Amino acid sequence: MKTKNSVLVVDDDQAHLTMLRTLLTGWGHEVNEADDGLKAIQQVHERSFDLILMDIRMIKVSGLEALAEIKAYNPAIPVIIMTAYSSVETAVEALKKGAYDYLTKPLDFDELRLSMERAMDHSQLREENRLLRESLGSHFDRGNIIGRGPAMVKLLETVAQVATSEATILITGESGTGKELIAGAIHLNSPRKDRPFVKMNCAAVTETLLESELFGHEKGAFTGAHRRKEGRFYQADGGSLFLDEVGEMSLAMQVKLLRVLQEMEITRVGGEEVINVDVRVIAATNKDLIQEIETGRFREDLYYRLNVINLSVPPLRDRKEDIPLLAQHFLTVFAEKNQKQIKGLTPQAMDRLLKYQWPGNVRELMNAVERAIVLSRSEYLDEQDMQVVTEGELSRRDEVPPGHGGPANMPLDEVEKATILNMLESTRGNKSEAARRLGITRKTLHKKLKKYGMMP
Repeated sequence: MKTKNSVLVVDDDQAHLTMLRTLLTGWGHEVNEADDGLKAIQQVHERSFDLILMDIRMIKVSGLEALAEIKAYNPAIPVIIMTAYSSVETAVEALKKGAYDYLTKPLDFDELRLSMERAMDHSQLREENRLLRESLGSHFDRGNIIGRGPAMVKLLETVAQVATSEATILITGESGTGKELIAGAIHLNSPRKDRPFVKMNCAAVTETLLESELFGHEKGAFTGAHRRKEGRFYQADGGSLFLDEVGEMSLAMQVKLLRVLQEMEITRVGGEEVINVDVRVIAATNKDLIQEIETGRFREDLYYRLNVINLSVPPLRDRKEDIPLLAQHFLTVFAEKNQKQIKGLTPQAMDRLLKYQWPGNVRELMNAVERAIVLSRSEYLDEQDMQVVTEGELSRRDEVPPGHGGPANMPLDEVEKATILNMLESTRGNKSEAARRLGITRKTLHKKLKKYGMMP
């Protein structure tokens, strides 16, 4: 937390007010005081505050009344309510009126500090996003990418720089990190943005069909080819083609792809006509292609043809400052989709999310929030809601101290294997449902099961 944040403490208990002034000043904050809700409202009109810490029960104007007035005047100020008279009804009313959090006296200082840090971090979000937009340029379109931490800012700055070029780009990163969104941002900010952006998952179809999907086929080229079909390269002419999971291609297909990238010419399966195409290729993989080259499973010449520019998408565990923003975004989306009146997450629920390592990355977080929303019965997701979704496959992978064999210290293959095993256990062996929750195809799941010796 940055020092010298301006905090207004509102409490008619002079001893408690003095204690908080001493405590917060020691934490490096600039502290202002008010002993009544009316005085707090007046001070808010006179100057700005980074945060307000306010008691509920006061003689002239109560904390709840003052909260409503303050939020009406400046909804951006985070307000933490505190009281010695705790009740569920009062807490719900405070949150409905816009309070960021609700703390019970006597205050737990660790809990207070954590809540203040998160509240002020949340209030600084708009300013940080404004600065981010300025650093990326006023015309940069980030699409659906959510992230404001240093890792994502650095990545997006590189995306903005390379998007205007014609270079082939290889996006690397673990499954679920959002490689497709990065590819979309590249296209959106390129001179090709008004032309097609075509996507192809190279692991989703067989080798024979992959050739047809990429290059097209003539009528009668193979059984079932009842008419001519144009491939993805043809469809993307003038635009961009995103090849996801390019590391899953067979060596034979790699040769054909390399030729197309070099010549920018395609020939439909079963045909002879050579067709010129103008396509910018953006590829992505969750594999270590250098290791794949060393083991003979990926062509070195294709690697260098694809890897003109390399963009590495950081895993979610390396950008935990983005978790609150992502969680709130998914909450908004899925609350509306499921017609649930859910307004946010409690600090305890967020703490649960922040402590977890997320081996499935953003996709796993999205699934966890969606399931919590479906199961929740209140307006705010609390720690109990997150325990519902984190029991079983998630709770066994919670963060553990360094050196104790936790996910952060496991090889990626072991994390992936454990994730699959836990997901299969939670779905009681239903592979289709497990694949859906993991965000992969059933075919990819079968490949991984074979890879880890979990099926013949």
